[in-house]
Amino acid sequence: MSVLPPIPFPGPANPAALSQVAFHRTELSLILGLYGRRVAAGEWRDYGIAHLRDAAVFSIFRRTAETPLYRIEKRPALRLRQGQYAVIGAEGQVLRRGHDLGQVLRVLEPKPRVVD
Repeated sequence: MSVLPPIPFPGPANPAALSQVAFHRTELSLILGLYGRRVAAGEWRDYGIAHLRDAAVFSIFRRTAETPLYRIEKRPALRLRQGQYAVIGAEGQVLRRGHDLGQVLRVLEPKPRVVD
């Protein structure tokens, strides 16, 4: 009786898929909650998600054919330094960066106004 060698597992069809950064379900829940409130207010209309090798990006648009108003980025390489989450404005300025996504997203919440 002969023993056959084990068959090697071929792995995923796309090896780059293992090294992509993505948002977790709880992170997307926070982002989409904010997005839904702003869509209901008529301020935002479209979004796009990109999963890249070193970052995951959630882009927010006022209209579909424009450049994004805001980008919410997750960069795990920065988690031990400045924080892995950042909100970036249309001009490329970093509006807020930190370790807690909920706190970082507060920069996009509308400011309360006094009503007379």
